[in-house]
Amino acid sequence: MGLGAGPPALKRGFLAVSVAAGLGLVAACGNEGGEGAGGDSPTVGVLLPGGGSSRFGQFDKPLIVKKLKQLCPDCPAATVAATADPTVQQQQFEAMITRGVDVLVLAAVDPQLMRPSVEAAHRAGIPVVAYDRLAQGPISGYVTFDGEEVGRLQAEGLLKAMGAEADGGRIVMMNGATTDPNAGWYKEGALAVLKGRVRIAKSYDTVGWRPENAYVNMTGAIAALGAENIDGVLSANDSMAGAVVSALNAAKVRPLPPITGQDADLTAVRRIVKGDQYMTVYKPFKRATDATVEMAVALGRGEKVGAIATGSVDSPTTEDVPAVLLPSVPVTVGNIGETLVKDGMYTVDEICTPALRAACDRAGLT
Repeated sequence: MGLGAGPPALKRGFLAVSVAAGLGLVAACGNEGGEGAGGDSPTVGVLLPGGGSSRFGQFDKPLIVKKLKQLCPDCPAATVAATADPTVQQQQFEAMITRGVDVLVLAAVDPQLMRPSVEAAHRAGIPVVAYDRLAQGPISGYVTFDGEEVGRLQAEGLLKAMGAEADGGRIVMMNGATTDPNAGWYKEGALAVLKGRVRIAKSYDTVGWRPENAYVNMTGAIAALGAENIDGVLSANDSMAGAVVSALNAAKVRPLPPITGQDADLTAVRRIVKGDQYMTVYKPFKRATDATVEMAVALGRGEKVGAIATGSVDSPTTEDVPAVLLPSVPVTVGNIGETLVKDGMYTVDEICTPALRAACDRAGLT
């Protein structure tokens, strides 16, 4: 199965609770079995596809660091490398192998490009836990959210928002990057709901998931179709949804068609309150980070992860990878309080800026 051609092959039986980890500076033994050799306090390396203001920097990283400290107080402090550049991530990964970490957690920028590095880690006896994105090569575990479900939730939300326009209406699909297997997974789930209901007037695979590319794509769709002929936009994530809104605003489209998203970014939640975006998909990151850290520490100690995994997946290169797939939650203006605020992801004050106070009142948030 090539990248972008579809989702990983799943072996069902999933629903669990746990995820990712940190790094250190101890020499690893080169056992061919791929089990860590860190004793009770393994060093854990973490590679993320973004830092700072990205979802990975805001939520995943601090949750990973905190869980590692809780689960393994004597483990060296987590060292986390973050970049959106696939070549830089490959260099970071190989540097961690050289340092001699006991286990690696990898949320790959480009899963295919990272395959030789994952193979090198395996030869060095360093197990790799794929986080969020299914890396190629001999990985030892995988934790993510059910991508097919994410696509279904987006499509169902879009159809609901389109109302009478749902049957035969014209939509634009702003999909993710073909280098990310999750993008194909999301698309497949969405199409299972949309086919036979709407007309997909334009569909784009957005290079690098980059908002600037989504903006160009959406501008082209408006020019080709006419703003009045776009009844909805299925955007695979929130950063691209923001670019879609910007392109529609630049074309002075009013009212905006319903737009989907994913990741529950704060700016997207504010757009939902304002009415510029219809929904997002919230992935409770703590459940995922807990599971990944549990897997990483177990592997770093040379233990099996069967008790943590609730099923298995096949990647393009590896069969029967122990896996945890977690459920996601659709968020619209009507349930922000009982989902994102209740879970402590954001406070009402963070969401409800002065400009949004009236909209927050209408939404029941204030």
